[in-house]
Amino acid sequence: MNFFKSHFRYNKRQRNGIFFLLLLIISLQIVYFFVDFSSNETSNLSNNEIELFQKEIDSLKTISLKEKELKIYPFNPNFITDFKGYQLGMTIEEIDRLHTFRNNGSYVNSAKQFQEVTNVSDSLLNNISLYFKFPKWVTSKKQPPKETFKNLRKTPIEKRDINLVNASDLRIVNGIGEKRANRIIEYRTKLQGFSFNNQLYEVWNLDKEVVAKILEYFEVKNLPVISKININEATFKQVLAIVYIDYELTKKIFNYRDEVAEIQDIEELKKIDGFPIEKFDRIALYLVAK
Repeated sequence: MNFFKSHFRYNKRQRNGIFFLLLLIISLQIVYFFVDFSSNETSNLSNNEIELFQKEIDSLKTISLKEKELKIYPFNPNFITDFKGYQLGMTIEEIDRLHTFRNNGSYVNSAKQFQEVTNVSDSLLNNISLYFKFPKWVTSKKQPPKETFKNLRKTPIEKRDINLVNASDLRIVNGIGEKRANRIIEYRTKLQGFSFNNQLYEVWNLDKEVVAKILEYFEVKNLPVISKININEATFKQVLAIVYIDYELTKKIFNYRDEVAEIQDIEELKKIDGFPIEKFDRIALYLVAK
């Protein structure tokens, strides 16, 4: 009997607890739906600040884009240089067609003829033809007066030192993209600097025409400081690491060194059977006999 009384009291307490919990949950929901915890003043102030901040960002973006835009002034399309063509968005082939046409002593006298000669797209022509300015001697299909030709001749480019420029500098040349520019810099590092302008022709996958264009803007002005190796003390691996020396030539050099005991002068390397005489001036950049 006592057991049932105790069990009844326990169930009663449990039911009271559950009822109290349900009452608390309902009260909290009523408060949540009918009481506004937010502050309109704070919210409005925050939104205004965000809106002003966004307007300022948009304004700065607009200014930045305007600064980056290429400013084009009226020009005679007959005298478009590689760099000018690059700025206008022309391809290497389109610029070369114009230069070939001009080298034959001919001049374009209209936007239509410019497109016929260069094969530029309609969209590009529409963008740049607005700035075409043809002198009277061009539109009349006459040869220019000598004085006029002198005035319109393209200004000589002040060449920069190829050993001091970075990859982005090289990309002003038509035909030089990011990969080719990086490849040139990597080869320059491997050489410890360019000593001859024609070393650019050794860069992998670089056409002769592109190299010629590079040399219109850049050249070797100051010789690099190259760390030379003593041929009589060098290891096989050190000599093999030189760009112009392959495995077979390295063996021949070491065989010769063993025969003579000591190389007195780098010129002696020319005596080695099969030595590439045409590469001697380059190989001599990296070796010394002490």
